[in-house]
Amino acid sequence: MKITEQCVVALTWSLKDTLGEELDTLDEPIEFLVGGTDLLKKIEEALQGHEPGEKIDLQIEPQDAFGDYDDRLLFLEPRHLFPKELEEGMGFEGLPEGCNAAAPKDRLFFVSDIYPDHVVMDANHPLAGIALRIQLHVHSVREADVSEIGLGSLGTGFFNMQINPDGDPLPGEQAPERPTLH
Repeated sequence: MKITEQCVVALTWSLKDTLGEELDTLDEPIEFLVGGTDLLKKIEEALQGHEPGEKIDLQIEPQDAFGDYDDRLLFLEPRHLFPKELEEGMGFEGLPEGCNAAAPKDRLFFVSDIYPDHVVMDANHPLAGIALRIQLHVHSVREADVSEIGLGSLGTGFFNMQINPDGDPLPGEQAPERPTLH
């Protein structure tokens, strides 16, 4: 079966930046819904018409991936509002009570710097501003069933960063346990 809209594809990949530094590797195939919200549009476009066993190489510019880095998504917050055990790179679903009220509520924030009195929180996607080189390997393709199409996702979104402000996963999503790329 060839990949078309509204099908399920099992993929592995190798993701690098334009300098060749490996950013992520998916060794075991994971299923994604094509025609939903699981994959970037440029990946979906590149997959169209391909079959199991094929490999696809593509480069995705920041505007077609996770956007340019936006320094307006950096927030300097009081250190005492965060847990004692705090490390750079840790992720939070939203900011703790008492932080900047103007900060978006539906984003994941990552600790980028820790100072004695302040913490710098970054709501940019970790891959914002980076052109990506990705090699996809198609392992299988099947028709999506009605319930999968109705959800618009298999819950394995490609680098999803938005959360439900209530703290529950959005429909078809799993709540992240820690910041990961997939």
